[in-house]
Amino acid sequence: MERYEPAKIERKWQEIWAREGAFTVPNPEPGSVGDDRKTYVLEMLPYPSGELHMGHVRNYMLGEVVSHFRRRRGEAVLRPMGFDSFGLPAENAAIKEGGHPRDVAERNIAAIRTQIERMGWAIDWSRVLATHEPEYYRWTQWLFLRFFERGLAYRREAAVKWCPNDQTVLANEQVIDGRCERCGAEVEAKSLEQWFFRITDYADALLDEMALLESWPERVLTMQRNWIGRSEGAEVVFEVEGSGETIPVFTTRPDTLFGATFFVLAPEHPLVSELVRGTEAERDVLAYVRRSAARSAVEREEKDKDGVSTGRHVVNPATGEPIPIWVADYVLMEYGTGAVMGVPAHDERDFSFAERYGLAVRTVVAPAGEKAPPEGAFVEHSADERLVNSGRFSELPAPEGKRAIVEWLEAEGRGQATIGYRLRDWLLSRQRYWGCPIPIIHCDRCGVVPVPDDQLPVLLPEIEEYLPKGRSPLASAEDWVRVSCPSCGGEARRETDTMDTFVDSSWYFIRYTDPANDGAPFDREIADYWLPVNQYIGGVEHAILHLLYARFFTKVMNDIGLVGFREPFARLFTQGMLHRHGAKMSKSKGNVIVPDEYIERYGADAVRLYLLFIGPVEQDAEWQDAGFEGIVRFLHRLWRVVLEAAEAGDEGTADGPLARKAHETIARVTDDIGRRFALNTPIAAVMELVNEIGRRPGDPAMRFAAETAVSLIQPYAAHIAEELWERLEHSRLWEEPWPEADEALLERDSFVLVVQVNGKVRGRVEVPAGLPEDELVARAKELPRVRARLDGVEIRKAIVVPGKLVNLVVQG
Repeated sequence: MERYEPAKIERKWQEIWAREGAFTVPNPEPGSVGDDRKTYVLEMLPYPSGELHMGHVRNYMLGEVVSHFRRRRGEAVLRPMGFDSFGLPAENAAIKEGGHPRDVAERNIAAIRTQIERMGWAIDWSRVLATHEPEYYRWTQWLFLRFFERGLAYRREAAVKWCPNDQTVLANEQVIDGRCERCGAEVEAKSLEQWFFRITDYADALLDEMALLESWPERVLTMQRNWIGRSEGAEVVFEVEGSGETIPVFTTRPDTLFGATFFVLAPEHPLVSELVRGTEAERDVLAYVRRSAARSAVEREEKDKDGVSTGRHVVNPATGEPIPIWVADYVLMEYGTGAVMGVPAHDERDFSFAERYGLAVRTVVAPAGEKAPPEGAFVEHSADERLVNSGRFSELPAPEGKRAIVEWLEAEGRGQATIGYRLRDWLLSRQRYWGCPIPIIHCDRCGVVPVPDDQLPVLLPEIEEYLPKGRSPLASAEDWVRVSCPSCGGEARRETDTMDTFVDSSWYFIRYTDPANDGAPFDREIADYWLPVNQYIGGVEHAILHLLYARFFTKVMNDIGLVGFREPFARLFTQGMLHRHGAKMSKSKGNVIVPDEYIERYGADAVRLYLLFIGPVEQDAEWQDAGFEGIVRFLHRLWRVVLEAAEAGDEGTADGPLARKAHETIARVTDDIGRRFALNTPIAAVMELVNEIGRRPGDPAMRFAAETAVSLIQPYAAHIAEELWERLEHSRLWEEPWPEADEALLERDSFVLVVQVNGKVRGRVEVPAGLPEDELVARAKELPRVRARLDGVEIRKAIVVPGKLVNLVVQG
């Protein structure tokens, strides 16, 4: 028998697919409705900061299976590919490798594309893009200007998070536990003029329009809800004693205002330095501020609650009493106003702080009908609490007291009902070279002036010394920086910050639909035809980064009239991480495996199969070479069995056990991929079918079963499937309709009942189909090995899975 030679077979079919444009899908003709049986399958585009490793490959294999499955089910499938080649990841790779970021990025793009092509993935390469190409970032700049026109892009001085290693500002979402999410360096605080997107204007829409999402993991939605952090309450204004300065505080419990006995500012609050300037407390306060800047948000939340007194006071607007102002790092500038009123009797953090520094504790709410708690005690909130020690509001139920106090504050001009958010505007400025230039000009006479559309793109200049130095490297390109003001014609200077890489990736999925358009970022009719993306696939680590930003961008583009949809991704799947030696596979940990070596030794199909076979795709998985060898053996067995079936000739499908097994496998694989998105179990189902074919040489249904096995494994192992399909005297399996199970053959007179005791298999017995559950339990109890396990114990529960198993849960 001819040997299975994966290298030869895979090269052959990759050349055929490329020559025929097998996976290229056209856009509908202008003005036409187009085929409504279409689907857009997309995985998050890669950073070209190095080669793909097996963790990336696993991610792209999910889209591979889904796209083949849907194409063969009669849908026009759009599955493009591109490269997120602007920004920190690409520039840091260039610094590490040595060389210009463009050269390194394009070299890595070429290497990744070669890897993808060797994997044989069904990609529409006619739509490929890279975010560093002027043809792309021209439209990123154009979109920025549309945001700017609507007041959604603006510049202001702000306390920012500064990565000393990357020498650039980071968005809040790019700081994980106080460290840069890219390099891990401890983040510092700094004050700079920065560009922002006003994402806070869309906070409610980002929350409320989650209802439009067809299927997103609840974990991702919860992460976004928590990050946006909407809460109803009141803004209360406290006046600084002796200065007339006012500081607003957001609180969800205005009913406890009478219990505020101290006031706390976040170390980053802009008033801190002003309040202590020239006072005895200045040195201690500023030293505390510096120490706090080195701590992560998590560390600040978890450590003992400490702080430093400013020696200044604010006036409690409810009691008229002066209360001390402290600076403490358990208050975060990222939430509310960066200031809180300390109500120690009813807030655990405030109580701990008050105990430590001997601050007053005043009870102002208590359970109804109970004796008033002693002064200085901590009193938890309860469902039926009422106000006490709260002047004319005492004895009111807490909800009523909350409304009454807010109304009184509004009447007095000291506060108002409001909604607070944890979400902050998206800081997009980067003091780095390799990024999309911000299309803004600064003129002493005209101020901030947008670059006219007909002057786009503002090309990134060639700079040899691009390493970060604490200021924007573009500032050194004087010939590029100096420019005439588009408004007055006078001398002006270009903006020298570049955009955050997440700006580039916030709209790429729309550009894919119309990538050659040089008159607009995309044609709305084409974009509306393909989007929202039907199935988006990527890591959960992007929940509050890329996924939130892309939703924001889409809503703005909808409001502008550029697109007709509000959400970019109808369905989202977040895959599990691939681990090796117990740790997530990553270059920084040195435990990466690249696919190239395994493709050379075993073939791409073995890699494709193994990465999905190792476990449920939504869960983390551990790479093991022993398991990989099992997949290689399966491919050789598939090769032998199918070639034997091909030689046996076509003897009809019949309706015997093997034909039934083939139809059952069709039904199982179709349901697992199409409905359950369980992409590992279909491989096991086909393995069972191949084993069954091997046990039944000469069976009349042998050829039919072999064809079924080849057809079903095609989304996973496309090369060997096409080759075997050809050996079975067929052609172009990638276009062949997906097989359909014969419902009549799925109905069986009997089945093998698996019997478990406390989840462990203790026996099997063939029983008639259609037996009621009590009879199935009775048959299970009759098995000798099961009877032995039941002797002297109590059956607490019998779990019956119809047509499959009985599990007896026992105690004793």
